[in-house]
Amino acid sequence: MISTLISTCTADGDGYCQFTSGITSTYDHYMFVCTNINPVTDNTHFQFQVNVDGESGFNETTTSNFFSDYHLESNADAGLGYHADYDQAQGAEYQSLSREIGNGGDESTSGILHLFTPSNTTFVTHFYSRFMAHVQDDAAKGSFVSGYWNVTGAIDEVSFSMSAGAMDGVVQLYGIS
Repeated sequence: MISTLISTCTADGDGYCQFTSGITSTYDHYMFVCTNINPVTDNTHFQFQVNVDGESGFNETTTSNFFSDYHLESNADAGLGYHADYDQAQGAEYQSLSREIGNGGDESTSGILHLFTPSNTTFVTHFYSRFMAHVQDDAAKGSFVSGYWNVTGAIDEVSFSMSAGAMDGVVQLYGIS
């Protein structure tokens, strides 16, 4: 596997990181590496949505699932669970990738999002992600999210944001061959 850096978005108190170019038919697999995403607002979620070529609004129809694991710093509790509240069943909202992120100096989320064949106009585009966060209640929380966009148009734009407020951090777009 060879990865080629296409673009970098550095958020510094920004409301979003958007990639409006760079996703083409050049690669069948794209990867977003999100590093130290720290929200301005405490207890918020890192999320994303896409646009089909020629469309606007970042509101494509999504079907997804979300589950996470956690371990409290105090060692008082740990677990793994499915979270239907963060799923979408033919929804058009931004999809959460990591939840309940704290805004402290030592709190953030990092992870990787994969998109497969986004330029294909015959079949849906699939995605999956794996994120890890230091969350607002002093716990390590991992998130596993996967799904697809129920559109057959070419996806060529991706937007990342927090569910509330602005963020700091870096998101890099790679083409994978």
